Amino acid sequence: MRHGLLLGILVGLTMFIGAAVNAQETASWRYAPELLKPFWNSGVVEDESVLFLRENPTEVAVGKVLFPIKEIVSVQGSSGEITYEAGVDYRFEPGSRELIIPVGSRIVTSTPSDLRRPANSQRHRLTHRDGNGEILFGATLEYHQLQTLVTYEKMSDDWPIQMPTFDSAVLPSTLRKLHDREPLSVVLLGDSISTGCNASGWGNGAPYQPAYQDLLVQHLRAHYQTEVTLNNLSVGGTSTPWGITMIDKVAEHQPDLVILAFGMNDSAGRTAKDYGQNVATMIASTRAELPKAEFILVASMLGNRDWVTLKHEVFPEYRDELAALRQPGVALADMTSVWDEFFKRKKDADLTGNGVNHPNDFGHRVYAQILSALLIDPGFVTAKTK
Repeated sequence: MRHGLLLGILVGLTMFIGAAVNAQETASWRYAPELLKPFWNSGVVEDESVLFLRENPTEVAVGKVLFPIKEIVSVQGSSGEITYEAGVDYRFEPGSRELIIPVGSRIVTSTPSDLRRPANSQRHRLTHRDGNGEILFGATLEYHQLQTLVTYEKMSDDWPIQMPTFDSAVLPSTLRKLHDREPLSVVLLGDSISTGCNASGWGNGAPYQPAYQDLLVQHLRAHYQTEVTLNNLSVGGTSTPWGITMIDKVAEHQPDLVILAFGMNDSAGRTAKDYGQNVATMIASTRAELPKAEFILVASMLGNRDWVTLKHEVFPEYRDELAALRQPGVALADMTSVWDEFFKRKKDADLTGNGVNHPNDFGHRVYAQILSALLIDPGFVTAKTK
């Protein structure tokens, strides 16, 4: 558990960034519902992140997107401030998932060595699985600045993972409140991913995108035209035993909905059985004080499989433990299966916020999209939009 905790401590030391950015976010970030459209059933994938790699400066760089491309809508720098030119800065073949970046392009490219550091040269030892030095650690927006945003129309919709769909029976009390436009109180309890780490807004960089939980709140407010209050009790470096100690704090906020999002730090050494029992205890302890509370259990994204510290095999086991807890009033948001499929199609460097265990802006949007799929009724029409 030591390495996960150490990374969490580093996150804690940099959390002042998030406090400083609130005014900047308000001025620079604009909510756009299309960014929260589920990537798996939308005809256009918005701002998918790619880190383009070239073996040496004299060769083309290559990167892949999730789906075969029918047409490129835009290719932009990660800040959104630069738009690149087709045929000059990049090229692609329709039906392919691959973009080619020629020598001389304005698009940021990297070499594999750019994503490595010598052994024992960083504050935290992020030993690469092949033993050749360490994975570059990005404390704030280092990876964000190496990534490029690709918006494209899909040629096909090949996505084998079963994704969440709206079902009013899954979270009936929460959804009734949203439908009736009553105020909804949400508490989020999790680790550094849920503090917002490595979202561009958290890191005080353009486009200043909020983290997944704030995107979710914006989306719910816009869709249902009602007040949604989020109290985020998450702390970097934590795991499920700490979560159990926080239930009294959770109950103080009288939440209608509790989102429990642990697993990344647990995976450094906790068995799936213990993990599942700890989450079950959090649910039972909360309901002892708030019998009507409902829950979304987040099965964590996957960490970098080249990082030796994480016990990567436990992530699907954790997901299965959470799935076994499902019942009316307890839903599952399965990020684990989605990231497993992501890694079959893309590199970790395309999706990471810090190199090892945090999402970037695209990843935070995917988190928000999956949570939204459980909560957004596509048939709901407010009086303002009728």
